[in-house]
Amino acid sequence: MAQAGLLVQVDGSRHDRLEGRGPWLTLVGGIDDATGIVVGAVFRDAEDGVGYLTVLRDMARGYGLPAAIYRDGSSVFAPSSGATRGRNEATQLGRALRELGITSIAAGSPQAKGRIERAWGTFQDRLVSELRRAGAADLASANVVLGRFLGRFNRRFAVPPASDLPAWRPVPHELDLARVCAFRWSRAVGSDSTVRLEGAVLQLPPGPGGRSLGGRRVEVELRLDGRLLVLADGRLLAAVPAPPEPRRLREVRELIPGGPPVAAGPERPGYRPRADHPWNRPGPKAPSRMTLTDSLSR
Repeated sequence: MAQAGLLVQVDGSRHDRLEGRGPWLTLVGGIDDATGIVVGAVFRDAEDGVGYLTVLRDMARGYGLPAAIYRDGSSVFAPSSGATRGRNEATQLGRALRELGITSIAAGSPQAKGRIERAWGTFQDRLVSELRRAGAADLASANVVLGRFLGRFNRRFAVPPASDLPAWRPVPHELDLARVCAFRWSRAVGSDSTVRLEGAVLQLPPGPGGRSLGGRRVEVELRLDGRLLVLADGRLLAAVPAPPEPRRLREVRELIPGGPPVAAGPERPGYRPRADHPWNRPGPKAPSRMTLTDSLSR
């Protein structure tokens, strides 16, 4: 492309960048097609929606909004066959791109994304050396090294675009970028004023006048900064800290507004009736499977 910001190539690359000192990491990032500038990158455990939403947010803050992204056919961008719409990361990423007015173009082959493929090859050499010298051995420390590396990489390898007129669009003032680059779901409040999401249970406070919120539709937002928000008609009902990715919500059993998540544990003991309680009285004996089978065969 002739102008910076007309097209950004995005991709994820998995490699043993820690050379056995830690887990394999996936580098998720985007590179401007006209200049070769890496506009955003982050290490993740796998190529996922959190990684691409993070790159999208960082690119919008640092450079602006491109006209289009050029990506592969990963299910992160398009719902897989049989997936429930609204409950996977691909739909969330597609929604964010639409809200930002960014066209999503699928490449026909890896060779079509040659600029970012070549950049990732360079990263596997130079960045691996940087990680080794820094002694990085986990995801967090690797991301610190990556943040320092990107500036030097862009200064050395960026090329001038064919046109001096950039095509980057500023983020509209009325647009809440943190809300766009988040996971969002519509949920119904249960009769016990709870919202269930990916195995987690969120207890909501009473509504105005102490009224129950049971039956109302609310929007649940999982922000990249690690906050879980529940809103109704634009009004914030609850905000709690949570893992900033949907699949880890299953590790949380109950979320209490204003407090930290309670880690998943054994089932609560519940109520135990007395020995003479009617629940403990023997009832009529159920027919055996053989008796039931015999009766049906007659």
